[in-house]
Amino acid sequence: MSATAFVNDARVMSKGQVTIPKNVRAALGINTGDRVTFIVDGTNVRVVNSAVYALMKFQEQMGGEAEKTGLMSEDDVAEWITASRREENT
Repeated sequence: MSATAFVNDARVMSKGQVTIPKNVRAALGINTGDRVTFIVDGTNVRVVNSAVYALMKFQEQMGGEAEKTGLMSEDDVAEWITASRREENT
């Protein structure tokens, strides 16, 4: 995602539809067919890529679980994945 801050606006159509401007879609990594999540906080709304948001929420919920199982580094995780795949194929 782009770290550049900018402001853009769009018109709300009669059915409540809004076209997300191209530069906003690019900054969020949103492509045709992707889903977006609206996060409402008081009078502020954030629009985020749903896939990225779901991964972030999953990571928050799983925080600390890897360490409990002894997975302390990316190498540990990669080794675990390799071993799991080997078990599935035997």
